[in-house]
Amino acid sequence: MQRVLGLVVLILSAVVVEAAASYLALDGLHALVQRRLADHAGSFTFQSTEGEGDSFVISDTKGKPGGITVECTTVSACARGLYTYLTDFGGVDIWWTGSRLDQLPSRLPAVGQPVHGTAVVPYRYHFNTVTFDYTAAFWTFEQWELELDWLALRGVNLPLAWVGYEYILIEVLREAGLSDGDISSFLSGPAFQAWNRFGNIQSSWGGDLPMQWVDEQFALQKQILARMTELGMTPVLPAFTGFVPRAMSSVYPNASIVNGSQWNGFPSTLTNVSFLEPFDPLFATLQKSFITKQQAAYGANVTHIYTLDQYNENNPFSGNISYLANVSAGTFASLRAADPEAIWMLQGWLFFISETFWTNDRIEAYLGGAPSNDSMIILDLYSEAAPQWNRTSSYFGKAWVWCELHDFGGNMGFEGNLEEITTAPIDALNSPGSSMKGVGLTMEGQEGNEIVYDILLDQAWSSTPIDIPSYVTSWVARRYLVNSLPSAAQEAWRILSTTIYNNTDPSSQATIRGIYEIEPAVAGITDSATQRTVPVPYDTNTTIVPALQLLVQAKAENEALAAVPEFVYDVVDVARQLLSNRFVDAYQELIVTYNSTDATSESVQRAGQPLISILSNLDSLLGTNENFLLSSWIAQARNWSHGDDSYAAYLEYNARNQITLWGPDGEINDYASKAWAGLISTYYIPRWQTFINYLASITRLGRAYDSTVISGQLLFIGQEWDARIWGEGPGEHWGVSGEDVWELVDSILATWA
Repeated sequence: MQRVLGLVVLILSAVVVEAAASYLALDGLHALVQRRLADHAGSFTFQSTEGEGDSFVISDTKGKPGGITVECTTVSACARGLYTYLTDFGGVDIWWTGSRLDQLPSRLPAVGQPVHGTAVVPYRYHFNTVTFDYTAAFWTFEQWELELDWLALRGVNLPLAWVGYEYILIEVLREAGLSDGDISSFLSGPAFQAWNRFGNIQSSWGGDLPMQWVDEQFALQKQILARMTELGMTPVLPAFTGFVPRAMSSVYPNASIVNGSQWNGFPSTLTNVSFLEPFDPLFATLQKSFITKQQAAYGANVTHIYTLDQYNENNPFSGNISYLANVSAGTFASLRAADPEAIWMLQGWLFFISETFWTNDRIEAYLGGAPSNDSMIILDLYSEAAPQWNRTSSYFGKAWVWCELHDFGGNMGFEGNLEEITTAPIDALNSPGSSMKGVGLTMEGQEGNEIVYDILLDQAWSSTPIDIPSYVTSWVARRYLVNSLPSAAQEAWRILSTTIYNNTDPSSQATIRGIYEIEPAVAGITDSATQRTVPVPYDTNTTIVPALQLLVQAKAENEALAAVPEFVYDVVDVARQLLSNRFVDAYQELIVTYNSTDATSESVQRAGQPLISILSNLDSLLGTNENFLLSSWIAQARNWSHGDDSYAAYLEYNARNQITLWGPDGEINDYASKAWAGLISTYYIPRWQTFINYLASITRLGRAYDSTVISGQLLFIGQEWDARIWGEGPGEHWGVSGEDVWELVDSILATWA
């Protein structure tokens, strides 16, 4: 069979080769159906067909009543065709909270007239480098399996695949002559590896990266890549970036190595990363070593697309045009020397975040170092709020992907602009001279706001902007899969989709987190100019309050909703947002009281109590749902220790520090904050109570507010909290609290609506 296939490959055209390859790969789709639709495993037929691009046709299987056939030009198109049937005809879906595909009707609905679908762009991309830490740092393959099925069905064909990178890098550096001590002093902890890969930080705090972690992540990557490829995806694998341990200068004293800049206030021991310049011959040697080892581990043809970011929040050594062109030319030449078909992918975040440095002539020179327009793929990382493609003449002809960033640090507040993410990609695709080749999700963390991500991936399969009202209606019906869905549920989402998810202010398009997650201060917390957080850009009383009331009403009208995990999740999430917004009001009242001329210690304490009450209510609410537990995050980390207590403590420290101080001394304090039960009760409440007590004490003593004093107290709380071991404090539990979520929500509405 293999010999015959070889002859076919030699004879047939490129289109038919692709069809043959897709046909052989369709076993992955049958396996997906078996995983998620076991009762209907024999009902679906997949067939490859000739054609350009990614397209599918869904039809009723001839001669097989109740059978469904999906014809496709690529595996990804077949997966998308299956998804289209499941959602449009079966009324079921798969969510981050779990798959509901097994609720497909026992008698499959007929298609009738065949349904055609075509992707409007060749690339449907997913992941930000930092998502691998903010969300997936401690994922098992079971969690990856759900994620990859979610991606495949939505038509994603170009996912980033960073897991296990350190294993290959260590092998390369050892071969180059560096000792294990040299290497360990360079690598960062499990929850911070993305920024080591970016060249922002080096070394770690809390202990060296264990080889056990490196080995197990390498094994996990093999599972992930096998699943990605069988689902028709082309993984984007890492390459050698040029960031090296400091000892490289000693081992290669004649090499051209420069130091990067300090990053986000980290001490020099943890930043100023050494960078081997790509025009140095050693760079090509190490690149060849890296890609060769990676191909040997994963397969030579798993991918030819490589992610490689050299200046993420770290400006080049020189702004000279020739220098920048030489850097990129050397980088690309090293990739092509190691893989003649290599394509370089980079995140375009640098052009936005360092816009003053990256003038158009510098961008053009840097991108121009890769000679042809199909040699690179640029992720226009923040297209929904700060697109760079339009100021760079469509990246001077290089292929690029329209991306939605969102969800900074994995923050969980409601935010989105459905209008922008359905119209702007189509406008960009159709703009004169556009070199746009894809649509993608580049969220920093994958928490909440699921509708904004769903609709963008769906937009990749529609040549005209999606009609938002009808989309929301069908989305809600699938999400709350019950007979006789009450209209109140649809009305709740009509309100949310036309207000909160219609945010047209680019300055507040990120993800809005609760100010209780920010280090307390008497001023600046809600001032967007400080970049600490942004004001809530909508009226809570006309959005969140009625939406929550309507969801509760829907449950009262149809008790079956209480058994739908996504419905319960959304009720908790909307109630969480209500309390988060009310905390802003309570905080402002506290500050008004503190600043009043007749303030007393007692009046300040009284004004502070609503803040603590809100946080207590919030912790109780979140404790009812496994998706909002600190314990889930810590358990995921500790489970990788396999019972080794010291290793478990190391992993737990990494997990704790990321979501709190983000550095040994709060260098990026609270950036990755989370609305989680347990975190609120044992971390945020003590911080705010300390703050309230401090304001009361200085009011009593007639002293002025000193930000350095309170910052020092709060930093101490953070360091003590990070250093603790699981289970020592109140509110830390392994499972949901057992409290009745509906009673809590009723109480919250009665008190805070």
